[in-house]
Amino acid sequence: MEISRGGQQLCAPPRRQVIDRLGAVMDVENIMELRKSDFYFELPQELIAQDPLEDRSASRLLLLDKNTGQIRHEVFRHITRYLRPGDCLVLNNTKVIPARLLGEREGTGAHVEVLLLKRREKDVWETLVKPGKKCRPGTELIFGNGLLRARVLETVEEGNRLIRFTYEGIWEELLDQLGEMPLPPYITHRLQDKNRYQTVYAKYEGSAAAPTAGLHFTGELLEQIGKMGVQIVYVTLHVGLGTFRPVKEENVLEHHMHSEYYQVTQEAAERINAVKAAGGRVICVGTTSCRTLESAADESGLVQPGCGDTEIFIYPGYHFKVLDGLITNFHLPESTLVMLVSALAGREQVLAAYEEAIRERYRFFSFGDAMFVV
Repeated sequence: MEISRGGQQLCAPPRRQVIDRLGAVMDVENIMELRKSDFYFELPQELIAQDPLEDRSASRLLLLDKNTGQIRHEVFRHITRYLRPGDCLVLNNTKVIPARLLGEREGTGAHVEVLLLKRREKDVWETLVKPGKKCRPGTELIFGNGLLRARVLETVEEGNRLIRFTYEGIWEELLDQLGEMPLPPYITHRLQDKNRYQTVYAKYEGSAAAPTAGLHFTGELLEQIGKMGVQIVYVTLHVGLGTFRPVKEENVLEHHMHSEYYQVTQEAAERINAVKAAGGRVICVGTTSCRTLESAADESGLVQPGCGDTEIFIYPGYHFKVLDGLITNFHLPESTLVMLVSALAGREQVLAAYEEAIRERYRFFSFGDAMFVV
């Protein structure tokens, strides 16, 4: 039997399993008929949360038993009732940079929007530019009445532009002054407080989007969880704009996952492995923490310290090597994030939980409510 992925023919091993491009074992039976439309659901527009709650931990929490499909309704701050001493809570401590710059083309005054994607050199960034057609190599851009200037160097993959910035002073301070938070396209309200699109434990700058499951935690709640005997461990994955990229192919296996940088320290790996060895549960806060651990783990389930780029794509049929539970938000229909959650709890149970959340008027997406799958 052969399985096609992106035009490439893959021969299935004798045990009727197929290995994805990062070595994760997948069940062939579960993925042979995996269609994008299998993950569609109707979402009323008014359930898309446009603004964050004043109290982070006041969000609602839907608990989903991944084995039985049983559902319970809670408030997020009461998540302590469902954590145990000896568990490990893994959080992504990336920090969102104010990566959206509004400026103009020199000489014409035409408005231009630049979104910083990835730093290539000290002052050279890979960017997404709108409108892109007018910003050819050599185009000069001005931001903040000349406080920041830029020159388009070349056009690279997917039409992105390499841009060199020139300025006086400290880059981070200038970016904080001129830049805006790159909110997801489905959020149309202007964010009043930049910090509400950061987790309270954000540390390492590099993300173009927040790991939003972590937005529900306050410092006080994390302190309370730590006092319970739950290990709190941090990893880093810099979230790229690809997280909002829709799946275009009806055959899910033909979707190419975006690349993101991650890092797991020696201390983090040792603590997570110790919890697993002692029989504790590893609970990831957000799909980014999950993808980090599953990328860093070897086939025996041991998390290895290190850093690099990951393109791991988790969908039903995937065998989790480390993760036992997941705290996450409610995601877009047909998104890779819904597919990841479905890999953990089953597509039918996840979609049933989403239907329940819609009936109960839960708030969806980045500033919305949360679910705990365990």
